[in-house]
Amino acid sequence: MIEVHAFATPNSVKVLIALEEIGLPYELQPVNVRKGDQKAEAFLALNPNGKVPVLVDDGFVLTESAAILVYLAEKTGKLLPQEAIGRARVFEQLFFHASGLSPAFGNAGFFKRSSPEPQPVAEARFTTEAERILGLLDAKLASQPFAAGEEFTIADIAHFGWMWRIQFPGLTLEGRPNLSRWYQAVAARPAVQQAIARAEAIVPAA
Repeated sequence: MIEVHAFATPNSVKVLIALEEIGLPYELQPVNVRKGDQKAEAFLALNPNGKVPVLVDDGFVLTESAAILVYLAEKTGKLLPQEAIGRARVFEQLFFHASGLSPAFGNAGFFKRSSPEPQPVAEARFTTEAERILGLLDAKLASQPFAAGEEFTIADIAHFGWMWRIQFPGLTLEGRPNLSRWYQAVAARPAVQQAIARAEAIVPAA
């Protein structure tokens, strides 16, 4: 049985969506990052970097959400094209996500919500970059239904994780019709809805 150590975060929900889409059974192990569970000794033994998610598959421990998505896709032959160009397009989007979208969204949210003191220059820089990235995705989705082309892949799952939490960096999909259409299509998928429900169910009541 696969174990996923996670919480209701953008990176965590990506892994749950992939597992639900593929149809692999898994056990969800909550790691309450709001209480600092990711810094506990037992969790650091799995991931010294102290970040969720972590996947454990028959003793094999893997961290980093993008790496986990690739592992699950290659393990099952699903959500990733077999031919070279199609795979390259998926990896192109995954690397764009990991190097551009995710840091921009995360930092924009941090400086707006979690910084100990106001940092207007940093907030403006990352918010502007996040807005630019949203524009790039909207333009790409004007000519294709999904992030990497004609098929739903792990590239869509990666991007969706942060779009699902787009309120954290204070962004919106308004005025981006292609990105909005894509988001609604992904959000309507039964596996995506199930994954979100499972992620939200492990958040303790306030």
